[in-house]
Amino acid sequence: MSRGTVSLGLAGSLGPEAIARIAPAVESAGFHTLWVNDTPDGDALAALAAASRVTERLHLATGVVPVDRRPAQEIAADVASLGLPLDRLTLGIGSGASKEGALARVRDAIEVLHGEGMPRVLVGALGPKMRRTGAESAEGVLLNWVPPTEAHAQAGALHAIAPAAHVAVYVRTAIVSAARARLDAETARYASFPNYAANFERMGVDAADTTIRDVTELGDALVAYTAAADEVVLRAIVPEDTVEAYVDFARRTAPSPG
Repeated sequence: MSRGTVSLGLAGSLGPEAIARIAPAVESAGFHTLWVNDTPDGDALAALAAASRVTERLHLATGVVPVDRRPAQEIAADVASLGLPLDRLTLGIGSGASKEGALARVRDAIEVLHGEGMPRVLVGALGPKMRRTGAESAEGVLLNWVPPTEAHAQAGALHAIAPAAHVAVYVRTAIVSAARARLDAETARYASFPNYAANFERMGVDAADTTIRDVTELGDALVAYTAAADEVVLRAIVPEDTVEAYVDFARRTAPSPG
């Protein structure tokens, strides 16, 4: 597998104004894509629209929009009304909180989004059935909370199903000691969720093994992840949610050219 691209992920709760101030630094640092997650208090599409107006080449992605809360027809309508550039846009979607009917809900959403002219959809997937759905019905899969070895195995299995499928992986990353407490809290929160706890147990890893916890670890860990997946999204964990902290993160983790 060729070396994957490196992207950067932000929380939608930062808001469009802050993300628009951070986005030019992300582009200047050489990241491939700016990923923004969608939460009840953070509209990813509005944030990406703001970012699109202050950047030229930076790709834009949602990571991810839960389609049980925000239906596909609504997503497509919002993309159009916000004037998001389709040539730079990836719609990452997930099934949401409800387990019942999750696979069918995601398949239906992919069909609607494609029918509305959305060219690139990735599926946030934890289990093998959802990963297969992303590979077969959409343009690929977004993995989350997996170590490099597991990312490599899952990407290989997905490429065997659909060679053109794009496999991206989210990696929580804190590069300064002052941010580790926040990373620890985020890690513990996800480890407490039954579906993630079961997945960590299946993989035989501790949740912390799926994160990058120090700038001194970034080089080797990043190489391992970029060798495993088509795209690595460094989900920035910083000491405080200020524009300056995220700009500093982008500058200090800027991908090496080539």
